[in-house]
Amino acid sequence: MYTDWIPAPNIGKNPELYELENDAIARDGRLDAALIGIADWTSKVLLDIGTGTGYWLPRYATKAHEVIGVEPDPGLLPRAQERVQDLPNARAIAGSAEHIPLSDNSVDIAHARFAYFFGAGAEKGLAEVLRVLKPGGSLVVIDNSWELGDFAKLLKIATEGNAAMDPDAAREWWQDRGATRVDVLGGWACKSPGELQEILRMEFASDVVDQFWNYEHDGGASISYGFAIYRVRN
Repeated sequence: MYTDWIPAPNIGKNPELYELENDAIARDGRLDAALIGIADWTSKVLLDIGTGTGYWLPRYATKAHEVIGVEPDPGLLPRAQERVQDLPNARAIAGSAEHIPLSDNSVDIAHARFAYFFGAGAEKGLAEVLRVLKPGGSLVVIDNSWELGDFAKLLKIATEGNAAMDPDAAREWWQDRGATRVDVLGGWACKSPGELQEILRMEFASDVVDQFWNYEHDGGASISYGFAIYRVRN
């Protein structure tokens, strides 16, 4: 157990439902296309920070030379390890953004999808990632855009969790560290409206989802989602 690790309330409590959320992102496809365009991991060593159940590891492994998932949650790590046990170029290991058990200059690209890097307080983790990145390597952080898509409407209705963050302060924090930012309009493509509602209720309080669903949504199985992607070069 890492003393500086804070469990994620969504995947930590609902890993199966979070898998459906990842399915929806993967099914839409626009985020992954943007990530490849920003820092293509073909034939590279890719580190997935906060890999959770390892959902994205097999997908990265189809193009990467090697994929390493790092996860501090002892309840999630075994799922990730089982997921990649038959992949020769992928592994999942215990660790966190602040404690990466890899050598200096050993990684080409590091991804952090909605994990740890939310602005102020992430300085130690950023230094640790830069340690393991090769010269010219990149940290790519995927966060929420408050300007684009239906998900931004939910953030503005809500007051807790991700919605309690100051998006302007986070943007300034990254700018001060030399990051470039790309905003991408992607989405979730769920199998049914009921599945979408279930996922939203994992992420937001029920009254927030009710307000969005009744006044901001068309009742379908998909929503648009704005991703804020920060890239820091080593």
